[in-house]
Amino acid sequence: MRVGVLTGGGDCPGLNAVLRAIVRKGVPAFGHEFVGFRDGWRGVLEADVRPLDIPDVRGLLPRGGTVLGSSRTNPFATDDGVQRIRRSLDDLRVDALIAIGGEDTLGVAARLHDEGLRVVGVPKTIDNDLGGTDYTFGFDTAVSIATEAIDRLHTTAESHHRVLIVEVMGRHAGWIALHAGMAGGANAILVPEQRFSVERVLGWVESRFRDRYASIIVVSEGAMPEGGAEVLQSGRKDAFGHARLGGVGDWLAQQIESRSGREARTTVLGHVQRGGTPTARDRWLATRFGLHAIDAVQAGEWGTMTALRGTDIVTVPLLEATKALKTVDPALYAEAEVFFG
Repeated sequence: MRVGVLTGGGDCPGLNAVLRAIVRKGVPAFGHEFVGFRDGWRGVLEADVRPLDIPDVRGLLPRGGTVLGSSRTNPFATDDGVQRIRRSLDDLRVDALIAIGGEDTLGVAARLHDEGLRVVGVPKTIDNDLGGTDYTFGFDTAVSIATEAIDRLHTTAESHHRVLIVEVMGRHAGWIALHAGMAGGANAILVPEQRFSVERVLGWVESRFRDRYASIIVVSEGAMPEGGAEVLQSGRKDAFGHARLGGVGDWLAQQIESRSGREARTTVLGHVQRGGTPTARDRWLATRFGLHAIDAVQAGEWGTMTALRGTDIVTVPLLEATKALKTVDPALYAEAEVFFG
């Protein structure tokens, strides 16, 4: 069988480990041939491929990003997208696709499966917000990077008696903020699932200063104040209808300074969270996902996605991953609030 592989959406630590596992098992165990589509669904639309054989995936395990490149191309944003994909797969003699991506990439994969294409998915997102799986690879690396940043900011915050705000990624789900904030000892964590009161944040800040400690506030980019909306970096939307978020940290810093007189500064981690070497856990999870993805192809389990359940890797319907985002449980957030202030 000739199998096409693509990586779509935002880059993520562990993508290359998935590619490596798929090829390292698929070639010797099943005799499959692989091609990699460049830049996600754009490569499928334009039949832009590169070979993927065992020599091509050597040395990829610790490498961040994706050697295939990525994009936020949406085939369904064009009238003839499905027809172009069918034509590309036929011309390249590709029998099946493995799509590695998040909500948008796997949403496209699910719709293509409904159109009769043979597709298997692998869940990827640093936000850990895909349904159907306990964890996604890339999340552990992002949390580790954010936690290290918080650790470093504690000392400078205390030296200058400032409020330091750390803005992390998380459009609709606050998993990175919650995990990194708790691990880094932040005295406030603001997530998209729970609208925040500026007055309450100010109370936490003053409580911290009364104890002669400076404040560290961790905020997801999608967090919203009571009565307010998301802070947009740009009103322009991508092919999947998402506006670019960013700036809630600066907005909050201005509110703190104007209302309390405390000096506040913001550090936006941004794409630093996506880059660099994946952690051991992300390499382990990505490798297992890749091994089970090629097993699903061999078994003809089309329209499914690999998923972590406990310590087991299983396959679930692609629709289970894309029908609803996995957001922070209010009870879990309530546990974190014990440490605020």
